Amino acid sequence: MRVLVTGGAGYIGSVLQRMLLEKGFDVVCLDRFFFGMDPVKDIADRIKVVRDDIRWFDPGVLEGVDAVFDLAALSNDPAGELDPQKTLDINHKGRARMVSLAKKHGVSRYILASSCSIYGFQAGTITEESQINPLTTYAKANSLIEQDALPLADRTFTVTVLRQATVYGFSHRMRFDLAINGMALGYFKNGKIPIMRDGKQWRPFVHVKDTSNAFVTALQAEPSLVNGQIFNVGSNGQNVQIFDLAKVVADAVGIPFSYEWYGSSDNRSYSVSFDKIGKTLNYSTKFTPADGAREVYRDGTLNGDDPRTITVKWYKHLLESQKLVKEVEMDGVIL
Repeated sequence: MRVLVTGGAGYIGSVLQRMLLEKGFDVVCLDRFFFGMDPVKDIADRIKVVRDDIRWFDPGVLEGVDAVFDLAALSNDPAGELDPQKTLDINHKGRARMVSLAKKHGVSRYILASSCSIYGFQAGTITEESQINPLTTYAKANSLIEQDALPLADRTFTVTVLRQATVYGFSHRMRFDLAINGMALGYFKNGKIPIMRDGKQWRPFVHVKDTSNAFVTALQAEPSLVNGQIFNVGSNGQNVQIFDLAKVVADAVGIPFSYEWYGSSDNRSYSVSFDKIGKTLNYSTKFTPADGAREVYRDGTLNGDDPRTITVKWYKHLLESQKLVKEVEMDGVIL
């Protein structure tokens, strides 16, 4: 089976592609490579690499493709606010183009990478049937593409939406702007764990390998189980308040609990049920936040000073240095 992964050189995509290769899939990576080729350089000879943009790529790339994992996006809430319109252009309109073209060109499965951030701020435990409350441009774009993609599902075109919890753990395109990864790095560099005020907000978490496995699980499931369906991806035991999460990180890496506040109060808080994916697809996670913290903290090869590990800072760097002008002249806007 040939699988096209958009955003294949990203934080999740670079892990997911290696998992696909291990399972014997034929992989096509479509990516702008804003963060360089390093995340896929060691597997470049085993995959087909397409340097392009979901907004204007040649649809011929889809010929012979059996499934699309659509991960391409300006990722996370802060990056999405750098240029809200551009975020909507890529994360909504670009992916709407992808799903439409995938169906037109005979792709049999389309799996969308969405996010639990779509729930915004809500009390209680949220299920896939709960009302969404997208508070940021990033979350709103996820809501819009879900609304466009799901109605395209039919007996020959299986559409599945995966709303992922906040991801953590090592990736070949490392990110330290994610809670657990950032906490581990913060202590390593400054001796204090950074906590976003006021620490009472709830978040669900999932390891990058576990969420990658969810994509493979959905792909291999019977279409009748996943077609037109939304699944939250994570585990019930990994719904954690941020202040308590910092204690977990400290304990996992064997350090005294010392912290510092940053930012203003977070207006996002949600605790999510992951019963549906477990019962429907027999899916379960293998890794815990403690596993992820140890993995990040103890890997001496990680470079927390690399600006590419903080998504919003890297996009700002690209804007300031004008390195993307030639890349996007056909679009007329740097991002």
